[in-house]
Amino acid sequence: MKFKIKIKPKVSYIVSILVSFVFLFYFAYKGVVAYLIHRELYGGGLDTLVLLRASISGIMFLLILLFIQFIKIPDLKSHRTILKGVFIGWTSVFIILVIINLSSIYFVFLTGFVSLFTLITLFSLEDQIKEEKNTLTEKEIYLLQQLAKKK
Repeated sequence: MKFKIKIKPKVSYIVSILVSFVFLFYFAYKGVVAYLIHRELYGGGLDTLVLLRASISGIMFLLILLFIQFIKIPDLKSHRTILKGVFIGWTSVFIILVIINLSSIYFVFLTGFVSLFTLITLFSLEDQIKEEKNTLTEKEIYLLQQLAKKK
């Protein structure tokens, strides 16, 4: 499939990082507010709601660290595999949000946007991989020149 849009995998990871930051800050804020309310009402201890929101924030933080590490990978085929997993992850979160909680329309929109953007990046990456197969590296060009000189 020929795609005119050339999106590098790095851009898709950055978009995923930004959306993960939105989730992280939202759930961290809600967790702190729930903790303060629970502390005022019941004294000490942690509520399951506070722990759930803190764990979602922690998971988003770990995902951000993973996306940062994914940016450093140079191989396009590895990016394709990783982006397929990222697409499946964001799409499943999108579908779950649509089924369970359609009232949080901002999160539905954000996850749908990231999922669609990752899909477009995947199609663009397929074309980039095909183009890369048809080009020679600097070392291959050098070796071919050396071979041509010997004849």
